[in-house]
Amino acid sequence: MDVTYTDLANKTVLISGGAGGIGAATVLRFCQQGAKVAFVDISLAGCQATVDYVSDKTGIVPLFEVCDLRDIPATRQAVNKLNEKVNSFDVLVNNAGHDEAHNFEQVTPEYFDDRVSVNLRHQYFLAQQLAVSMREKGSGSIINLGSISWMLGVEGVSIYTTLKSAVVGLTKSLARELGHNNIRVNSIAPGWVLTERQLEKARQYPEKLDAYLQRQCIKEHLNPDDIARLCLWLASEQSARLTGQTIIYDGGVV
Repeated sequence: MDVTYTDLANKTVLISGGAGGIGAATVLRFCQQGAKVAFVDISLAGCQATVDYVSDKTGIVPLFEVCDLRDIPATRQAVNKLNEKVNSFDVLVNNAGHDEAHNFEQVTPEYFDDRVSVNLRHQYFLAQQLAVSMREKGSGSIINLGSISWMLGVEGVSIYTTLKSAVVGLTKSLARELGHNNIRVNSIAPGWVLTERQLEKARQYPEKLDAYLQRQCIKEHLNPDDIARLCLWLASEQSARLTGQTIIYDGGVV
């Protein structure tokens, strides 16, 4: 049964990485709540696909701007354009990221820095940018997306796990920094969420799906909507005094 959070109606929400996966599912869920939703992503085709799907399902057309989140000045410009249309944001969902595999021995400083830009740096600067108006309002909710990968010590993605562990520290510190202004900061550490991209990877190694499920207490794979629904609760006043926390949503893997 779907839950309606009446306080989310007309709330303004910015989601990074909204063109697919968890991001697109989160755009849909917030629109279903009657929120005013905007998102940023690097893929124009993906952005338009999200808009078409969400508007067909809800009758609400989310806003978007195409930008490369690795480029902080361009990202700030894109967010400013969206901000002018919604008159400041109440909620930020820092969703964008990419778990590209890499060989530890072959990692260069340049590649490392690029992965930082893809998976962590934009979370910090989007929070910094939106916190200005949230402070003026005296309220806000920032939701950072992490991962349980670092808790498991997953091989082949050592930079990704390093950066996702850093999301916990970022969340804790920003909760302290911004709590004086009634801005809440929390993070979600999902397990293996079967987005279309993850399913494509899993098709190459179908045995991994069953092996991973054996580790879960609940024998059902996670899907993007699971995480999107938790984002609704964290954005709502139903979680009004929850801040600085990382919620593990993994079906019982760790």
